Amino acid sequence: MMAGAADPADDVADDTAGDIAPNAVPRHALTGYWHNFDNGSVVQPLSEVSDEYDIIAVSFAESTATPGQIDFTLDPAVGYGSEQEFKDDIAAKQAEGKSVIISVGGQNGHVAVTDAASASAFADSTLALMDEYGFDGVDIDLEHGINAQYMGQAMHAIHAAAGDGLVYTMAPQTLDMQSTGTEYFQLALDTRDFLTVVNMQYYNSGSMLGCDGQVYSSGSVDFLTALACIQLENGLAPSQVGLGVPASPNAAGSGYVTPDVVNAALDCLTRGTSCGSFVPDQTYPDLRGAMTWSVNWDAHSGNAWSQAVGPHVHGLP
Repeated sequence: MMAGAADPADDVADDTAGDIAPNAVPRHALTGYWHNFDNGSVVQPLSEVSDEYDIIAVSFAESTATPGQIDFTLDPAVGYGSEQEFKDDIAAKQAEGKSVIISVGGQNGHVAVTDAASASAFADSTLALMDEYGFDGVDIDLEHGINAQYMGQAMHAIHAAAGDGLVYTMAPQTLDMQSTGTEYFQLALDTRDFLTVVNMQYYNSGSMLGCDGQVYSSGSVDFLTALACIQLENGLAPSQVGLGVPASPNAAGSGYVTPDVVNAALDCLTRGTSCGSFVPDQTYPDLRGAMTWSVNWDAHSGNAWSQAVGPHVHGLP
């Protein structure tokens, strides 16, 4: 780019907890990022986002002069006449059973949570945006370093205030999830009691190690399955793992795979079929699903990605 504390595999959040009462994220879910900017793909209101998406991540919240604090300003380029229209579209999507969350970071976003004060500022400002706009939660997409201790502190504070209905996603780069020793993986493990899904970005990446110790090149079914296996075998529940891919060749510098390759990887991991040379030792039928950058690039291609991958995700075992 650019569920219950007793059992992290629980698929349905407790709607009675906290101050928000969101829709439960489906057992198998499709996530897409929505552009709060015009980059030449497609400018579209939230109301026009494909119905296949279960989680829509509004991109992006931005840092302020206060360390850790974030804010969100609707870009006039996206065509809304007022912020209220945008808020109404969020509410309408939620009425259709979708979750709308605020994404923090992206390729150009620099949000530093490195001490207790900035952790509190991040938590307070995130909760304020959730209250102001009605967001169901937050996506952590920090691509310039992360401090697991203090971001974990912030996320625990957000969860304590919002309750188990919080929708909390992450979009680390491949390098960030190569081992449990990385800060991103540590954050995921520290917050796994309420983490919804980690949609690692399987693009704009060089070759990486799979869970079998072999090197895999991006842009293949093996890259998706062998790298997902690292998360699946090192502490995350299958319901907390998703495959993040570009919606079209224009959406990323490298790593694009066609929807049939995404679907093959999903089948390999959940059913043990359609695998490449890498075959996992077991299947993971609770795998959460897939993510794409972005709903706008998907729309640029006539929603070809969501029309192919969405029904497949929703039809997983």
